Amino acid sequence: MAEVATPRRSRITPERAAELYEAVLDLLREVGYDALTMDAVAARTRSSKATLYRQWGGKAELVVKALRHSKPGNVGEIDTGSLRGDLHALVTMDDDCTMEQNSALMRGIAMAIHQNADLRQAFQEQLIEPEMAEFQRVLQRAVDRGEVRPDCPALDFMLHMMVGGFVTRALLDDRPPTQAFLISYVDAVVLPALGVRAS
Repeated sequence: MAEVATPRRSRITPERAAELYEAVLDLLREVGYDALTMDAVAARTRSSKATLYRQWGGKAELVVKALRHSKPGNVGEIDTGSLRGDLHALVTMDDDCTMEQNSALMRGIAMAIHQNADLRQAFQEQLIEPEMAEFQRVLQRAVDRGEVRPDCPALDFMLHMMVGGFVTRALLDDRPPTQAFLISYVDAVVLPALGVRAS
């Protein structure tokens, strides 16, 4: 009996994956999630659609991996010695131009998440849950240092507060989030909610 050759999974280098992710984000900004197709990604990146499906399984997985790849760093690794310093370091990881682009991108993704269960699941598992775990490390260090009481009720809403300031800036003020705005927001809203003095 003849042996059946199993198809080999082609390896995509980290550099090539980064190019693909950037192209996906560009397409998302241009057309939004619903209009983005694997055909368009394949054409933009000069890839085969089969390779894209083999590597990422589908559009939702590819989009979420691209979003995760675009994050500037690991929140959990920030350790300045104070919660205020950590949060200021967090909000200055991106420059104002990048924040404006990401704000528009996230508004579009937020709309799509409500209508696409596969995107919602991938977003939850690969972005929200890891982000919550990273924030927990930052907060646990603040608790261990005695900056925040371990029973502070605002601890459970930390990520909500941070995302809220970022997302609602455009919604309420029709302006993009900026480093200056987010630093002021951290000092005026987030730290007081956690019982931490901003000065």
